Amino acid sequence: MTIHQLLLILWARRKLILTVFAGTVGLALLVCLVMPRQYTASASVVLDVKSPDPIAGMVLPGLMAPGYMATQTDIIQSERVAQRVVKLLKLDENAELREKWADATDSRGSLTSWLADLLERKLDVAPSRESNVISISYANSDPAMAAAIANAFAQAYIDTTIDLRVEPARQYSHWFDTQLKDQRDRLEQAQRALSDYQQKNGILVTDERLDYESQRLNDLSAQLTQVQAQTTEFSSKQKLNPNTLPEVVQSPLISSLKTEIAQRESKLKELSSNLGENHPQYRSAIAELNELRSRLRQETDTIAASVKTAGSAGHIRESEIAHAMDLQKAKLLELRKQRDDIAVLRRDVESAQAAFDAVSQRMTQTRLEAQSVQTNVSVLTPATEPLLPSNPRIMRNLVIAAFLGTLAGIAAALVVELGQRRIRSADYLAHCLGVPVLVELDSGMPPTKRLGGRNLGSYLLPFAR
Repeated sequence: MTIHQLLLILWARRKLILTVFAGTVGLALLVCLVMPRQYTASASVVLDVKSPDPIAGMVLPGLMAPGYMATQTDIIQSERVAQRVVKLLKLDENAELREKWADATDSRGSLTSWLADLLERKLDVAPSRESNVISISYANSDPAMAAAIANAFAQAYIDTTIDLRVEPARQYSHWFDTQLKDQRDRLEQAQRALSDYQQKNGILVTDERLDYESQRLNDLSAQLTQVQAQTTEFSSKQKLNPNTLPEVVQSPLISSLKTEIAQRESKLKELSSNLGENHPQYRSAIAELNELRSRLRQETDTIAASVKTAGSAGHIRESEIAHAMDLQKAKLLELRKQRDDIAVLRRDVESAQAAFDAVSQRMTQTRLEAQSVQTNVSVLTPATEPLLPSNPRIMRNLVIAAFLGTLAGIAAALVVELGQRRIRSADYLAHCLGVPVLVELDSGMPPTKRLGGRNLGSYLLPFAR
């Protein structure tokens, strides 16, 4: 079949095509007029994923995840949000809806869940491809109700995001509260152990006191060294001739006595040569010389005794200083041991304090998060009451019906044509019979004059045979 033949068939069956077309369009128009009108209201929310969290002070990594927008879309379409919408609009308190629920479910199950399921059926959530905006649309026969439900879904979504953020914070807050008590007990125990140790030893070991005791030990060591040197010197002097002792040699009294003795000896020699040994002056001079020599021996013996005494005193002093050093060493070792013990106890206190401060800080943060009413979701455009219905769309439905009616009319014409074939052109006749066309009658002649009103095929049939 050629295009020309098809066009001839369609033109011949044009009444049938127009009838089917008109019927289809009329039926579509009737359905559109009978169908209840639906109004769609849309609200949009925007998600802030770049601003830092006001409590944590940082951008949460989950907000930048690729599936974040899809997750938020699923949250909006969740039953939890739908049930919150039921509570916000108090639909569960509507007597008419309660009766419908009772009739549909025989009062079984939850009214809130049943209403939430009904709301989800007419909800449409569409996230934007290039932005962080989510559109929330809802269709209803009442335009005001459609706008109210769309806005309720937006508000319920915001409230749910707050709950999803606050609920874990509340759980963490309870856990941190327990941990805070444990850390406080640990800190108190560490502080009590440090205080008990200090009171038991009756001393507060500090680095200044330890330095003082160390310096005192160093002083005792220096004194011991000095005393040992002096004792060694006195011991060596005791082995010398008393007359050769430095103290004797350097004594002014000894020197004056020796000078005076020398003078007396010179004078005695002079008297011995002039007066004789029995002269009273000579004897007087001898007596004076002997007295001076006795005094010299006494002074020398005194100095030697003092050196010996000093040596003995040095040994005693050395023993005392050595004993004092032993006591000072023991005291210093005890102080260092106490310092080490206190350092351990202080480290325990510092560790407990650091743990307590860390838990307290996290506790404060989680409490703030648990009390937070802020979220990164905001209503960008609230839903308003639509003026025109969104369904049925009469013009769109009529265009579709016209297209389908045209196709149905063409299909009906072809079906009828196949059931009752007609010769529509000379070319088709020559093709069907396989013989040339001898004459072609004018199509404008009346049927009665054209072969007696009979079908052309009936006349040509014998020729075809």
